[in-house]
Amino acid sequence: MALTLKEQDAAHWVYRGEGAVNLVLAYTGSSPSFIGKVIRIRKAPRNGSQSKGASVRNSIALTPHERVLWKDVHQLISSSDKEIVGQLYVQHVMKPLLGSNYVDAGMYVLVTKEFLELVEKNVTGQRPAWRVDAARVDTHCDFGLLMSDHSLFVHGSQGSGHCLSVEIKPKCGFLPLSRFISEGNAIKRRITRFEMHQTLKLLQGEISQLSEYNPLDLFSGSNVRIQKAIRGLLTTPQNNFRVFLNGSLILGGLGGVSKDTDVCIAKAFEDELKSVIQADDGQCTDNLFTLVTEALQKSGVLDNLLEVQKLDNIDIEGAIHAYHDIVSQQCMVCRELNEEQAQIYTSLHSASLDEKLRIVKNYLIATTAKDCSLMLCFRPRNEGDSGSVYNNVYLESTKQAFDFKVYFIDLDLKRLSKVEDYYELDKKIVSCYRQTIKMDQEDMK
Repeated sequence: MALTLKEQDAAHWVYRGEGAVNLVLAYTGSSPSFIGKVIRIRKAPRNGSQSKGASVRNSIALTPHERVLWKDVHQLISSSDKEIVGQLYVQHVMKPLLGSNYVDAGMYVLVTKEFLELVEKNVTGQRPAWRVDAARVDTHCDFGLLMSDHSLFVHGSQGSGHCLSVEIKPKCGFLPLSRFISEGNAIKRRITRFEMHQTLKLLQGEISQLSEYNPLDLFSGSNVRIQKAIRGLLTTPQNNFRVFLNGSLILGGLGGVSKDTDVCIAKAFEDELKSVIQADDGQCTDNLFTLVTEALQKSGVLDNLLEVQKLDNIDIEGAIHAYHDIVSQQCMVCRELNEEQAQIYTSLHSASLDEKLRIVKNYLIATTAKDCSLMLCFRPRNEGDSGSVYNNVYLESTKQAFDFKVYFIDLDLKRLSKVEDYYELDKKIVSCYRQTIKMDQEDMK
């Protein structure tokens, strides 16, 4: 971590977005070390205390149980820093699984407290109010994760000066078939988790309407269904779809759920696309759908992602039993079941420790894959361009060729201690959906 960002550098970093844990800034200055880069810096909850820099750097990266869980990944268990272990997880676990060409693990750089304090001041007005209320920049964390800005192409490379990038959060692309799913939760085999979770989010006021997106369409392999999925994302972007033009957001929200795409937003979006897609008025958006579909199909990234998601082949309802044995706790789930119901999970509790570790590790890796995002970036190729290092697609309707690149982002390490939370959320999602269906049926009588 030889590079250090200081107070005078803060003006060159602008707000790009944020999630629950990190805030993302994009570089606008002229330093060769940072051109075409973004940095992820950690946030701290306002209702909690921030850790002092020294203790942050020297804190335990993995708990004793996690060290056993990841014992086969030496780089992880040898790290003594809980932040850097996240980057090592991407490098040594997710990158080999998803493909080295599609994953950027990034590198850590030092940041001063003065840099972070000024960044906090500069970006507060651009952040969603509820994000500001919940958390602030952690000014006691003295490093950030520097990565390539995958919404842009490298400066000075071939092609036109314009580029268009699409960020998609695909979510889980299959229906679970595990025999460990209880009879009362059999609906999980028919309805996607995404659709059920939408019902809970609507009830809790997190969204204003149910999404029109269906992950099964995106992962279907059918051009027609993939375009249907992207159209659904455009109509109801929420926090699952964003589009950037030359690195600047033109559709979707930066730090949270964006509003639905009405006629005015759709018209403004269509107009923005004209600088990249040379189509007749009203046809640019449809051509974007075609571009994204072709790139997804040609790259094969969705096949890779689905394969990793399916490492969770016994569902959280199975993984929770292996988890309790790994952490040497009485199984709280079995305790609430009768003898006949508990019999279903006997094979899990009698499995070897290595098998239980495999189950839980695969569940956590799959959870990362179900919660990551895809960034697709396009730029028109000029006539006569040759020798591009990028893949390309041809848009027949506009007679344009486009270079494109695809990267997975937000491949965060899922902590072992969160397994119980995932189990409780799963119960809540299914219960809410069942109750909603029951109420709807009663209303129809």
